Amino acid sequence: MKAKQLYAVAAAGVIALALAACSGSGAGTTTTSAAPATNSAAPAAGGLIGVAMPTETSSRWIADGKAVKSGLEGLGYKVDLEYAGDDIPTQSQQIDKMILNGAKVLIIAAIDGTALSTQLDAAAKAGIKVIAYDRLIRDSANVDFYVSFDNYKVGVQQATSLLVGLGLLKEDGSKGTATGPFNIELFAGSLDDNNAAFFFNGAVDTLKPYIDAKTLVVKSGQTAIEQVATLRWDQATAQARMDNLLTSTYADGTKVDGVLSPYDGISRGIITSLQNGGYKGTVGNGFPVVTGQDSEIDSVKLIADGVQFSSIFKDTRKLAEQAVTATQAYLTGKEPVANDTKSYNNGVKVVPSFLLQSDIVYKDTITPLLVDSGYWTAAEVASGVAAG
Repeated sequence: MKAKQLYAVAAAGVIALALAACSGSGAGTTTTSAAPATNSAAPAAGGLIGVAMPTETSSRWIADGKAVKSGLEGLGYKVDLEYAGDDIPTQSQQIDKMILNGAKVLIIAAIDGTALSTQLDAAAKAGIKVIAYDRLIRDSANVDFYVSFDNYKVGVQQATSLLVGLGLLKEDGSKGTATGPFNIELFAGSLDDNNAAFFFNGAVDTLKPYIDAKTLVVKSGQTAIEQVATLRWDQATAQARMDNLLTSTYADGTKVDGVLSPYDGISRGIITSLQNGGYKGTVGNGFPVVTGQDSEIDSVKLIADGVQFSSIFKDTRKLAEQAVTATQAYLTGKEPVANDTKSYNNGVKVVPSFLLQSDIVYKDTITPLLVDSGYWTAAEVASGVAAG
C-alpha cells in the first residue's frame, strides 16, 4: 500500500492540502484523494474538534480525515481524529469520548446513519454542534449541518454515463445511434448510508423510461434497492453478487451489456467478476459498460485503459474545506451558509446543507477534470498508483 500526502501551508489562514491514495490487486482496491480548506478568520480561542471517520480500509476516508484535521489545525484548533474500522460500536464509543473530553464541534461521517441518536443527544445537552460529513445522520433533531454533494444528481450522472456507454446518448446529452435492447444489471450502495438511496433514485429515475420502453432489460429482475444493495460498499461483496448473476441469470449464454455501479470499489469487484467470467477486451469491444464514483486512482487507470467506462468526480478537497468553514462559523458565533434547506430530511428535521457539484469522468475527460485540477498527475493515471 502506498499513500500520497501533500501539504501546502501558506500564511494568514490558507490551510493544508492533503492528497492520499493506495493501490492493490485484482481490478484494484479502494483509493481516492482529498485536500484543503481556506478560511481567514481567527479561531475562537482554539478548542477541541472531534472528527469521526468510518474506516481506514478506504484511503478516501483517510485522506478526508487528514484534510479536515489539517484545515482545523491550521486555524489553531486541536483535533481528535478517529477511524472506527467500519464498526458501529467503536464509532459510538469514539464519539462518546470526544464529548467527554470537551469537544466544541463534532464532524461525523457515520458508518450507520441511524445508530448515533444517543451520542447526538449527549452532544446537544453539552452544547456541541454536530456536522454530518458526506453521510446524513438520521432520526435525530441534533444534526446541525450537513456537507455533501448533490447526491441525487450524482445518481443521474451515473445513469447518464451508462446510457452514453451503451450508445443511447452522446456525451453532450443528445440522442445516440444505438437502439438496443441491452441487458443491464443494477448495483446500489449500503442501505445504512443515506446517500445510497439518493444515488439509486437519481439513477433509476433516469433509466426508467428506457426500461419501460424495453430498450434496457434488467435480466435478473432485481430492481429494488433492497435486492441490489452492497453492505458497507464492499468490493468483495459486489464481486460475489456479480458472480451469482453470471452463473444464474446469464447461464443461458446471453451477455451483460452494462452494469450500473454507484462506487469505484464496487465497480472493480464487478469488473473482476466479469473478467473471471470470460469477458475480455475493452468497452465497445466486447466488455460491458461499468459506471462508478469517486475517481479513485485504480479506477481512473481502468478508465484510461478502456476497461471501466466512467466514474463520478466528487472533489473531496472542497468537501473538507466546507466542513472546516462550517466549524469555523459555529465557533465564531455564526451560522454556516447553506445552499440547500429543503432536500435532506433526516426523518425528524430538514438539515441545512451545503451541497457541492460533481462531474462525469470519461476517458477523454480525465485530463481536464483530474489532471489539470491537480487531483491526480498524468504519471499516476498512467500507472494507476499514487506517488508516495
